[in-house]
Amino acid sequence: MDRDRLLAALPQLAAGEAVFLPADPPRLGRVAFWTPGGEPPDLGVEPEELTVVRPHGSSVRRARVSAVPVPVEQALPLLTRCRALGADGSGRASAGTAFWGAAAVLGLSLLARGRVLPGVSPDGFDAWRVGPLDTEDHGRLGSLAAAMPPEARAVAVPGLSPLTLPPAEPLLRAFLDAVADSLTRTPAARHLSGGPAFAVRAPQPVPEQRAWAAEVAAGRDAGLQVSLRLEWEMTSDREDSFRAVVQVRSLADPTVLADAADLWAGRASAPELFGPRARVDTLLTLRRAARAWPPAARLLDAAAPTGLELSDEEAQALLGEAAESLAAAGVAVHWPKELVRELTAAGVLEPARKGTTSSAESFLSSGGLLDFRWRVALGDQELTQEELERLVEAHRPIVRLRDQWVVVDPELVRRLRRAAQFRTPSLTAIDALGAALTGSVEVDGESVAVTAGGVLEDLRARIAEPEAHAAREPQGPPKTLAATLRDYQLRGLDWLHRMTALGLGGCLADDMGLGKTVTLIALHLRRQERKATAGPTLVVCPASLLGNWEREIRRFAPAAPVRRFHGPGRELAGLESGGFVLTTYGTMRRDAERLAEQPWDLLVADEAQHVKNPHAHTAQALRRIPSRGRVALTGTPVENNLSELWALLDWTTPGLLGTLTSFRERYAKAVEGDRDEEAARRLAALVRPFLLRRRKSDPGIAPELPPKTETDQSVSLTKEQVSLYEALVRESMSEIEGTKGMARRGLVMKLLTGLKQVCNHPAQFLKEAGNAKLQGRSGKLELLDELLDTVLAEDRSALVFTQYVAMGRLIERHLADRGVDTLFLHGGTTVERREEMVDAFQSGAKKLFLLSLKAAGTGLNLTRAGHVIHYDRWWNPAVEDQATDRAYRIGQTQPVQVHKLLAEGTVEEKVADMLRRKRELAESVLGSGEAAFSELSDGELAELVALRGTRR
Repeated sequence: MDRDRLLAALPQLAAGEAVFLPADPPRLGRVAFWTPGGEPPDLGVEPEELTVVRPHGSSVRRARVSAVPVPVEQALPLLTRCRALGADGSGRASAGTAFWGAAAVLGLSLLARGRVLPGVSPDGFDAWRVGPLDTEDHGRLGSLAAAMPPEARAVAVPGLSPLTLPPAEPLLRAFLDAVADSLTRTPAARHLSGGPAFAVRAPQPVPEQRAWAAEVAAGRDAGLQVSLRLEWEMTSDREDSFRAVVQVRSLADPTVLADAADLWAGRASAPELFGPRARVDTLLTLRRAARAWPPAARLLDAAAPTGLELSDEEAQALLGEAAESLAAAGVAVHWPKELVRELTAAGVLEPARKGTTSSAESFLSSGGLLDFRWRVALGDQELTQEELERLVEAHRPIVRLRDQWVVVDPELVRRLRRAAQFRTPSLTAIDALGAALTGSVEVDGESVAVTAGGVLEDLRARIAEPEAHAAREPQGPPKTLAATLRDYQLRGLDWLHRMTALGLGGCLADDMGLGKTVTLIALHLRRQERKATAGPTLVVCPASLLGNWEREIRRFAPAAPVRRFHGPGRELAGLESGGFVLTTYGTMRRDAERLAEQPWDLLVADEAQHVKNPHAHTAQALRRIPSRGRVALTGTPVENNLSELWALLDWTTPGLLGTLTSFRERYAKAVEGDRDEEAARRLAALVRPFLLRRRKSDPGIAPELPPKTETDQSVSLTKEQVSLYEALVRESMSEIEGTKGMARRGLVMKLLTGLKQVCNHPAQFLKEAGNAKLQGRSGKLELLDELLDTVLAEDRSALVFTQYVAMGRLIERHLADRGVDTLFLHGGTTVERREEMVDAFQSGAKKLFLLSLKAAGTGLNLTRAGHVIHYDRWWNPAVEDQATDRAYRIGQTQPVQVHKLLAEGTVEEKVADMLRRKRELAESVLGSGEAAFSELSDGELAELVALRGTRR
């Protein structure tokens, strides 16, 4: 059927009427569309004359109309679309088309759930039909039939009074059977049927299969559910005797249940529900059950199939695979819950040596091991060792324990046997803590539920449920802190103190600008107040933050000594116990041995994402420095993948997440690749107590922050940029198409970098000399001029970020040529000069601050800025947000405008669209920036970098 013709006719179809014309077999049924008082819809099908019953004044009469009959299979998309036209509230769908549209949806939903059975039509043809229908299905079908309007069944029943309409429910059922009989005839059906029957559309006479079809469908949609109910008793020799009793339940009223013995004796409590047909359906259902589970065949040998004596093996089978096979055949297996108790099993962690108890504070440093053992309980009573041995040796599906019948899980018995044969390795204290937090532990390569008690449970509760133990923690800020902490900062202080006091570490991952520095200073002071012999605190940070740390310490802890361990002449001699030592990552890496000789109370890694690679020399050097407590500070604990989270927490709390290899296999692969929700839950439970994450957008965190507005500013490429862009795409794609592996990835990265440079300015891409002309060659540079002119005219200040130092120098020269004075901070700027620049900007002496994104994206406090301009995109939202947070942080009093410059029609605009549509996905998939695109196919890459029409 022509799609364009269909779409054009939809309004007419919806406004007209539709009736269903049944046939034998059902798949030959048709839906007739007609328009009262008008021309039939043009569907490319020859119209036919149809006699319908129409209203006439206060009565009805027959009328001849011109209708278009459409096979059910082709009518389904028409009906569902007509229904949708009426569902939008426009009222354009007539009563008839709306009803059959709803019936089509019901039929499709039944087929999608596999509700289809083979059958034989009254005339002896092969026919699929809907079924089996459960109680809810019967209810939906009945409700829809009750709502059938007269227009939907306006064709009178032949042979009866001239105006007798067909009954609603049989007509609806015939339509649903037609849907099933039409759509189930796929090419695969021939492989199941072994011939054309039930596979091809042409009617196939199969009267000889009527009995087989009745057996297949017996009970399933006749309103009956046959089940086997297991019973047992203990004989005089104390051996268990098992029996399966046949029962029949009515689907029309599921509360009515009858034993087969009563059914055959005519004693059923509801004879209106269990009529003569019930016995036949029960026998046919049991015949089907015998094919699924051969022991059931013994039921058919008796005059009345009322019950079946079972061997131990057969009873045990009905607890597992046999029950599943019978359920697939339509027979349920029931164990009476009122007679059977189930065992509960969980692992228990306890000290390897009895009597080795300690406080939560000394638990981790005690060096003691914990053993794993099984705790098997009946209700709330733990089984004795003798009872466990009986379970293992019973080899039976149920056993008698404490005067109760108990169902025995074969998997539990298998585990208990393995535990008896193999000694479970003892766990270290940190392994045991991880198991207590996640509620599971690996035993013989399997995940087992586990509980903890004593000091381990106390430790778990202290860190996982801190509110319940708040009374045990210090209250209020330290007395020597020259600052007022906000509520969330005080909670962060309490959390850090709790973790470090217990011998654990933590990662404070608040958004940039929420006061991580002052919180850490408060932690140092609190520990000094509560430990007379506490040592100094070592802070490792990027070089650009040394000055900020020193200023903050002198401001908030004026009595605390502070020194820099950086540059020539650096010295550790004469350190005061309660002081701070500040150093950079580079210095720490070079002098790790000297720093490791000093006893530190706290070791702090600021902007800890710098050590997210555990194999790097810097990260390895940091791990060699001992301390009583370790704290990581970062606004982005995960930028690219979960392995970075492992690197942070394995440093703060070594061993918590296991080895990197096991972490990747158990968590990273499951969460990132397989989207395993259970693995994500376990990882969250394990990590949550050790990582405190707050965002500016969280309720109550920073309500006084002014609004932040982000805007994508699109610019057109100049003719020169268009020529360079297209030439680069053409040449690079021809080279990429013939390469694979690392060589291909390198070429893709080179292409993307080149395109971004072209979008920035031709002079950057062409690496032109310092005297090259800049004006008029780049749309971005022109827009930057306009934005900065506005900023300066309003006497405001702005930050301009670029990821390329070369582009930063071009902008600096361009602004200087225009007489605009600016600061430029990049990776080569000395620490002293950085601090001078920050002071000059914050004091208002300089209005414009040009910054390299990588060198200045973290750690700086530049709240003087009311505008943040991203000249080019990093393609990692977390990195861009950190850069923006140089201005948008606590202390900012003016609204912040964020401008992101994009070259229209280029790869920049396409990536920006992706980030806007699915930011959460972008953070995980595009976290590595351009590298995420190196795995695209040639076609996908070509689509990404293709230049859409945009030139001036």
